[in-house]
Amino acid sequence: MGRTGFDRAEAQRGERAILVGVHLPPDPDDPLAGPADTEELTRLVDTAGGQTVAVLEQRLAHPNPATFLGKGKLAELKEATVAHQAELVVFDNDLAPNQGRNLQKALGEDVRVIDRTELILDIFATHARTRQATLQVELAQLQYALPRLRRLWKHLERQEGAIGTRGPGETQLETDRRLISRRIGVLRRQLEQIRNEQRTQTRNREGVYRVALVGYTNAGKSTLMNAITGAGVLVEDRLFATLDATTRRVEVDERRHFLLTDTVGFIRRLPHHLVESFRATLQEVADADLLVHVVDAGAADPEQQIEAVESVLAELVPADRSTLLVFNKLDSVPDRELLQNRVSRHHPGALFVSALEPAGGPAVRDAILVRMRSDERVVRLVLPAGKLYLLGPWHRTGDVVEQVCENGLCTAAVRMRQEDVRRLLARESEVREVPGP
Repeated sequence: MGRTGFDRAEAQRGERAILVGVHLPPDPDDPLAGPADTEELTRLVDTAGGQTVAVLEQRLAHPNPATFLGKGKLAELKEATVAHQAELVVFDNDLAPNQGRNLQKALGEDVRVIDRTELILDIFATHARTRQATLQVELAQLQYALPRLRRLWKHLERQEGAIGTRGPGETQLETDRRLISRRIGVLRRQLEQIRNEQRTQTRNREGVYRVALVGYTNAGKSTLMNAITGAGVLVEDRLFATLDATTRRVEVDERRHFLLTDTVGFIRRLPHHLVESFRATLQEVADADLLVHVVDAGAADPEQQIEAVESVLAELVPADRSTLLVFNKLDSVPDRELLQNRVSRHHPGALFVSALEPAGGPAVRDAILVRMRSDERVVRLVLPAGKLYLLGPWHRTGDVVEQVCENGLCTAAVRMRQEDVRRLLARESEVREVPGP
């Protein structure tokens, strides 16, 4: 699948783009309805290598079924493309296939028309590095392209064997649809295999506390990851700088450690099929014991970002999953005390840090330790006094707070996670749990 939006050579010199945002009434049944966000769209275009030369906005009760825009605004857009010598028009809304075709026809072949999803796919294609990310991006691109083949046909790479293999009367468009559907099936099977491998790795991590950094893209998750672990994760002031999950082990004391994973950032109205395509990467989020939700404290509207992240998380994890809310980038806030007082009223227990300051990483690490300890309890064990070596795994996993041996038996009190208690009891039958005093 070729790139659906920016041409790479043209992107390097900065395509001149006009942004269009149509504000629609909120609709609980339509996640793509509601106000446009041309500020975020500007950042997305910049990330893709484009140059915003003009922004047009319109309020509509309903989009025009043929061209999305009203007749007058479409004429204004056409004039703007000529006046600014624009090569690209980017809609913050998602366009139906027929709307894209009609807009392209109205604006002429010299100006390409893409929508929000197409732009995001373009950015994802640029930033995909690993085999998993590449497969996920290709799957999302093909799912997007399938109902839009008439408009995107010129962007599709010819599949090997396509020419000369068509049956009598079969059109090239039908051939493309058949080949794309077949390729989608292959990609899904390959990604499912990756997910199965990840499940095996997860089973091998049993007993290890898992923490996932989640949040709006560019909220500073990777910087915070580096501050906590020294992992050297790529940090770049661009949206979606990395698509691949990075996991590092973090030691907190002589017995406790956790696995910290940096995940792909979310944005407002993240296309549903992107969430589906990236489910293998997001499996780390689903398996986490604790989610650290990182928020940009200096953002114009942090609450909007929080809602965007929570809407995606709702598709991945149970509503009662333990979450630590961290307002990052405190260094960018003029009045820290005012922000903390205002935010704390709505989000009691939230943590305020700057990952760029020395105290930022340790503060989050300590808060994670507190959550880890809140999952622990004291269990009393009894075992033969001659087999004290059986307590070795308990010493390594938890805190042995008491140990008494008499009359051929040894009783120990151990503070540890319930999950670890069940796992270790199942491993050794001669160690039994007994009621506490």
